[in-house]
Amino acid sequence: MSEATEPAREGSGSLAEITDARVMRALAHPVRLALMDALAVSGPLTATEAGKLVGETPSACSFHLRQLAKYGFVEEAPERRGRNRPWRLVGLSAAISETSGDAERDALARGLVEALYQRTLDRLQRWTQTRHLYPREWRQATGFAETIWWVTPEELSAIDDKIDELLLLYPERSRDPALRPPGALPVQLAFFKFPLRPPVAEE
Repeated sequence: MSEATEPAREGSGSLAEITDARVMRALAHPVRLALMDALAVSGPLTATEAGKLVGETPSACSFHLRQLAKYGFVEEAPERRGRNRPWRLVGLSAAISETSGDAERDALARGLVEALYQRTLDRLQRWTQTRHLYPREWRQATGFAETIWWVTPEELSAIDDKIDELLLLYPERSRDPALRPPGALPVQLAFFKFPLRPPVAEE
């Protein structure tokens, strides 16, 4: 069951799980997360182009992109722009689990998951503050919904699997802007699931 998702190391659209603490540390850097956001929204970018979007120097972006490539999150795109070759995301999503049983690794995972949750909440706040600026069709197509289910952990995991299939639609569009249909915008779909009270101890 996925606990947080981020651009992953597989291009097939499957949901890979990040378990290596070194990979988590590489991903947790705020500049690297910003770079992956930029690649997801804008498509392949050179270090110079990415630097303009994230507010970092080309040399800093080049270093961070190489680190992301080392762990399989990005790769050099085949095309060139002058003497430079752009970078692109390798895949769409990965799961980060906090339940390995290794205290140090799980603490690192919790910190990364919390940072990703906060980033999503920040995006949501920006949307609520600016949604009135969007055309009517976008305001109608977006929105917020919630419900309360009474389910077991096994049932919730089964529901989670079905939702993962929806979240992984159109993975190739993150890699190749030419595949995006006219009128498409980058849209985040976030799904949170959490119990509203602790479990009752069995007698």
